[in-house]
Amino acid sequence: MDNFRRPQRAKENNEFIFGIRAVIEAVKAGRDIETIYQQRGLGGELFLELKALLKDTLIPLNSVPVEKLNRMSQKNHQGVIAVISPITYQNIEDIIPTIFEKGEVPLILVLDSVTDVRNMGAIARTAACVGVHAIVVPLKNAAQINADAIKTSAGALFSIPICRHANLHKTCLFLQESGLQIVACTEKTNDFIYAPDYTMPTAIVMGSEDEGISNELLRVADHLAKIPMAGKIESLNVSVAAGVILYEAIRQRGM
Repeated sequence: MDNFRRPQRAKENNEFIFGIRAVIEAVKAGRDIETIYQQRGLGGELFLELKALLKDTLIPLNSVPVEKLNRMSQKNHQGVIAVISPITYQNIEDIIPTIFEKGEVPLILVLDSVTDVRNMGAIARTAACVGVHAIVVPLKNAAQINADAIKTSAGALFSIPICRHANLHKTCLFLQESGLQIVACTEKTNDFIYAPDYTMPTAIVMGSEDEGISNELLRVADHLAKIPMAGKIESLNVSVAAGVILYEAIRQRGM
């Protein structure tokens, strides 16, 4: 249940695969790919083969100007560059049953559109410290797991399962069906983070600092909970906010 592969992988964060055929073969071989960049407007039979192959994967495909690809590499990339991931993404559907089988009470963290890599790293570090069982991120609008994220996490990204899923709404419904309550940390409520009972199986949802948690996830949540604010600044950095609510959860759990 651990993402650790080997220590030197951290040094390979910027490893790229260039060229359409090479990327196709890497996907077929099951290489751990963080994301794939394609030249905007790219077409052709080989590229269509790549797109069809990616439909059965959870690998993001991002359309970018050719200038971005040229900045990434001067090699003959043919309009496609894949970024190798330093971790192996996992599936929350496989993790939840194992937690219950161990006799543990699940504590899951769901990150909705948290895109800053340093925030991702800091959140992972705190999550690992408090015993979060897994972090769930969306396929798109999520921070890239790269050298900065890993450094900020102090290596925690190698030890805590990171689960990437195409639809967070469906993922939260699965968590509820599995017996977890969904607690959304948001200012759009009068209830404080101390109200929910975190001794129950729980998934805590955190949103991006600019847009917060999507309305779709707010509607599915069992509890909305906000962090008390007394000063002139109205919000916390998302990594700090995650730490606040996670430590309330483990305080209630008697840790």
